[in-house]
Amino acid sequence: MLRELLGEPSRQDNEMLLQAMNSMKRTLGLLQRQMEQSGDPTSDFRKAEILTHGLMSSLTELEESTFAAAFFRKKVHAKFSEEMTGQERADYERYVYFYKNGFIRVFSMLDKLGNLLNDFYDMNTSRVKAHYSYFTVLRQFRYLKIHDRLADRLFELKDGFREPLDRLRKRRNTEVHYMNVEMQDDLWQKQRALYGKIKLEDLDEHLDDLRQGLDMVCRSVAEAFEYTNQQWERHSSGK
Repeated sequence: MLRELLGEPSRQDNEMLLQAMNSMKRTLGLLQRQMEQSGDPTSDFRKAEILTHGLMSSLTELEESTFAAAFFRKKVHAKFSEEMTGQERADYERYVYFYKNGFIRVFSMLDKLGNLLNDFYDMNTSRVKAHYSYFTVLRQFRYLKIHDRLADRLFELKDGFREPLDRLRKRRNTEVHYMNVEMQDDLWQKQRALYGKIKLEDLDEHLDDLRQGLDMVCRSVAEAFEYTNQQWERHSSGK
């Protein structure tokens, strides 16, 4: 959708995004088959279907926000806030909007994935913490000592992307609980600047963190759904 609005060609999914989307599509097929066979008297399969559709939409929105942030970042050439033209200032503000939307969606996506895994595997994580996150669900896998292969892989991804995720989390927390992240950058630069000149934050470094967040989400989704698909197929075949 955003690419069309920006006059850009349609998205060409990279390998990890394609793998994540295909694993969820495969899950939808398995759920549909189960509903046709059982009638889904408890509506559990229908709920899982709705949650999976929602996750696919959310992943699309995260990818589009990342793309749009990069699109507008290319239009910003000034090094200092005071040197931006009116149009450049507008493009910078659009970059900030989509960048913030992106890093907020990284953690929203992970929490939705955690919620879905909690339902898939009857983990009752809410007994541990009423308002739990994706990372709480991961710890619950270890606490319950279930599905070790999946848990190990998801922990590997979490640890492998620890540094960019930590930076994104700090910026998300600042944005949600404290102040706008771009204003925090301005405040920090103002304290260091000579003659009140404010240098822009490192846009490329921030974008790289966002891209790594998207990558981590795609890989985690693919691992979770591919493992779940294998479990369901094995169960349905009686093996």
